[in-house]
Amino acid sequence: MNNIANKMTTKVTSKDLGKVISKSYQESNQWLERAQKTIPLGSQTFSKSHTAYPKKVSPLFIKRGQGCQVWDADDNQYTDFVSGLLSVSLGYCHPEVDEAVINQIKSGVTFSLPHQLEMEVAEKLVELIPCADMVRFGKNGSDATSAAIRLARAFTQKEHVAVCGYHGWQDWYIGSTTRDLGVPKATKELTHVFKYNDITSLERIFNQQQDKVAAVILEPMNTHFPENNFLHQVQDLCKKYGAVLIFDETITGFRYNLGGAQKLFDVTPDLATFGKGMANGYPISAVVGRRDIMMLMEDIFFSGTFAGETLSLAAAKATLHFMEHNNVIEYLAMMGKKLQTELANQIKDLHAEKWLSLSGHPVWSFLNISKQGDYSAIQLKSLFLQEMATRGFLIGAGHNLSYAHKVEDIDALLSAYKEVLPILADTIKNKNFDSIFKGELLEPVFKVR
Repeated sequence: MNNIANKMTTKVTSKDLGKVISKSYQESNQWLERAQKTIPLGSQTFSKSHTAYPKKVSPLFIKRGQGCQVWDADDNQYTDFVSGLLSVSLGYCHPEVDEAVINQIKSGVTFSLPHQLEMEVAEKLVELIPCADMVRFGKNGSDATSAAIRLARAFTQKEHVAVCGYHGWQDWYIGSTTRDLGVPKATKELTHVFKYNDITSLERIFNQQQDKVAAVILEPMNTHFPENNFLHQVQDLCKKYGAVLIFDETITGFRYNLGGAQKLFDVTPDLATFGKGMANGYPISAVVGRRDIMMLMEDIFFSGTFAGETLSLAAAKATLHFMEHNNVIEYLAMMGKKLQTELANQIKDLHAEKWLSLSGHPVWSFLNISKQGDYSAIQLKSLFLQEMATRGFLIGAGHNLSYAHKVEDIDALLSAYKEVLPILADTIKNKNFDSIFKGELLEPVFKVR
């Protein structure tokens, strides 16, 4: 624990951390206008686009990052609590990860035959993850979850799927959300949504589909901890009805525990998918699981030219090595508990429990803003993001911690909350939203958590 103690006493390097500073977003707005001419939405990712941050009062393009600090197109500096949508687990430009990538690039990136790094990283995943007998790599979470579903269908010779949480953009899943444009009706009819911590909602699907369910896929935890042995009950139902249990650990993997949430909660699924923070921002994902199911990879044709790309594998190897030897998970949990505890006290002191709440695990927690008075959750969230950006914080609904966040960053965030949450409360009381909010409202994509 010495590494944790030493890191907790690191001094702040930015004198302006958490202060209210007038910001210009002129360059961001110009880049957005230019980007929209050639890129739909002006971004490759919904959650990074102008739909997720109110225009005119938010940064829209990032120029560079270092540790937990980022600089936007206008050279405004922010403490980043988005962390590349949870993919940056150690911090931007982490020296050991970058060194591994630089060394690898000197000998090649993509080859005509497999590279030894594929085996080395696969062996490490088998060592760390309880359900992992075998491993196959992809480039993003949608690759991995879609491969896992195809494996389950091949293994069970069934077609229906029960889903809980977010599992990517592919037809089999996204057809179950409100963003289902372009998904065939026949595909939509094969996917059924159940609720987390509500075992009866899953049992209802099994009863309705009459032995047609190939797989149950869920995030083992997102906004709430499992209650009443929920994950064990899900596992029991899968065994009873002959369905493959898949944990989507794209986010929880290497964040809740080095072995994933499955190790933390002591429930071993048949298959699991990983991604996000396993390579500190480099594009890689993995499907892992039971040997008898994974061997069907030789038949279902899950194959990609860049699945064995060596820079991401080198980054994954270095990231996992650093995590193992520096108590990263313990450090994230310690910082997250501090944040949750002190923020909960602020909400209580403000008497705002009706419209503000906290949820999630300490390493990935959420500040939930609900409708209150005359204002919708979208209006209050838009104002919240405006005020946080003004104070030098890039943040969404979640606190996406990385190893680069220091105690001073958490304290500065809490200080910003102590200013911003009362602003929201006063706006609700005085009904003056239109005079305070200067941007354009958020555009929600869909809600699955």
